[in-house]
Amino acid sequence: MKILHHPDRSDIHLSSVLYALSDPVRLYIVSEIKKAGERTCGDISVPVAKSTLSHHARCLREAGIVHVRVQGTQRFLSLRTEDLEFRFPGLLASILNAFDSSSEKDQLLQL
Repeated sequence: MKILHHPDRSDIHLSSVLYALSDPVRLYIVSEIKKAGERTCGDISVPVAKSTLSHHARCLREAGIVHVRVQGTQRFLSLRTEDLEFRFPGLLASILNAFDSSSEKDQLLQL
């Protein structure tokens, strides 16, 4: 089984986090995990192919935003809230609040 790399707390960089969250699909994924807690990739309904969803999950993991736990054939995504809050206090909450009140979320769901 392939071991997934998760950056250490000190290796989470603002530019990587902002880049990962600049994509509306990834932002939606993070928003859904924040609302419902740990989710499998299959539980998150997004208008993209499975391979594209895997790519988005990898980008979020490599940026240090999510932790991916493998159990059998499923991958469980959870937010690294403590690490992000320690590195960049209030950043994730601010971005998610802005996303939830924007029309981007509604446009994404209509695709």
